[in-house]
Amino acid sequence: MEEKSVNKTNSNGYTFLFAIIMVLVVATVLAFTATSLQPTQYENVRQEKMQSILNTIGIETDRAGAESLYNQYITETVALKPDGTVDEGVDAFNVDLAKEIKRDDSEQIFPLYIADYEGEKYYIIPLRGNGLWNAIFGYISLQDDINTIKGATFDHLGETPGLGAQITKAWFRESFAGKKIFNEAGMLEGVSVVKGGASTDHEVDAISGATITGDGVSDMISERLQHYLPFFEEQRDIKITE
Repeated sequence: MEEKSVNKTNSNGYTFLFAIIMVLVVATVLAFTATSLQPTQYENVRQEKMQSILNTIGIETDRAGAESLYNQYITETVALKPDGTVDEGVDAFNVDLAKEIKRDDSEQIFPLYIADYEGEKYYIIPLRGNGLWNAIFGYISLQDDINTIKGATFDHLGETPGLGAQITKAWFRESFAGKKIFNEAGMLEGVSVVKGGASTDHEVDAISGATITGDGVSDMISERLQHYLPFFEEQRDIKITE
């Protein structure tokens, strides 16, 4: 009986030791794989970001061709302070908007991309807000009048498939083209996602069954554009004096 008890104890000990070794081996392999894939993942994210920026001004490209076209048509990237002046010490492309919007408005940096495409100048603003379940984000481009929308792209982290997730669909994105962000009095109005059919230059049709996501898109556009008003006003003053 005593010998059997010892053997059983040894067997359990070996099993436990084997399990620990396997956990350590698997953890090491996973850690190595994750670390080795980081450069590739970073590069994919960077290229997809360029794709989204270009899409707002009507340039369609795959991920592989994004950087070449981005360097060709994006003529300037600026990091704006809250007063509309440029922070020369910040690389606008590398600003993480997910982290930036958690800071106080007075401390945030606001990235802006300026494009020259087919003889026209465009201002491209990154967006980020809240949908039904998680963050929604994207880009919106303005024509040289700093009022008319050229195009928009949207994405999400967890909106409902077939409902809120349709903000990524072409029909929804394209509905923003030609809309105005300022009203006739010159006040920022943004673009609202509305039920029952858009009837003004500041409205687009809502996605059926996705009211909260639609409201999130409306709020996101207005909130983000608000921070660019000092810069927009300065650009308008420059145009008037030219």
